[in-house]
Amino acid sequence: MLNFKDMVENSYYSKKLTALRLKRCYEIASPRIKQYLEAEIQYVLNHIQHDDIVLELGCGYGRVITRLAKRAKKVYGIDTSEESITLALETLDDLSNVELLNMNAIDLNFPDQMFDLVIAIQNSISAFNVDPHKLISESIRVTKSGGKVLLSSYSSKIWDARLDWFIKQSEEGLLGEIDLEKTGKGVIICKDGFKATTYTRADFFNLAKELRLKTTIEEIDESSVFCVIFVY
Repeated sequence: MLNFKDMVENSYYSKKLTALRLKRCYEIASPRIKQYLEAEIQYVLNHIQHDDIVLELGCGYGRVITRLAKRAKKVYGIDTSEESITLALETLDDLSNVELLNMNAIDLNFPDQMFDLVIAIQNSISAFNVDPHKLISESIRVTKSGGKVLLSSYSSKIWDARLDWFIKQSEEGLLGEIDLEKTGKGVIICKDGFKATTYTRADFFNLAKELRLKTTIEEIDESSVFCVIFVY
């Protein structure tokens, strides 16, 4: 059974911070945050071949998937928010190689070894608020041998810009009021119970060690930490 903290965090991304409200978060992002977001997308695009079948976990309203669809043969996007999926379908109706589904990342209704690349970026490994072991295991299950899983989180070097971004979101009523006394060291806490954490290079390394994964971990643009899992 979910405790109160888990219920608050899950409700943010499945019910509260969805669709147009989620889109607004990105519209008010500072130039530095927009640079970070673009750097993440470019990093992912560099891992896609034109005949790849790609899965994006937590696709939201389709911000990233539009870019993926221009590079890959076929792209699937899943999200727990029906509202976000609905907005994405309205926005992406002209992309014939995209399929969007309401689905949970730790319970994927796909066959084994279906995808060449599975991605969960923009700190999704934290934002999903699920067991990371289950998230990774399920991602690997649906990835082809020779394929990859890409996970990302924030670099500590973008902390100031990240905090400013969350404060802007709070000021617009997209998030609860930031508790500045409790916020720090990569963790942002709102007074309504919402908590945004971060996975460090060490955290990714420990996960890889626990699950006996072959990985590379690298920092991009002094803003993202990427964990690339090689499936074999």
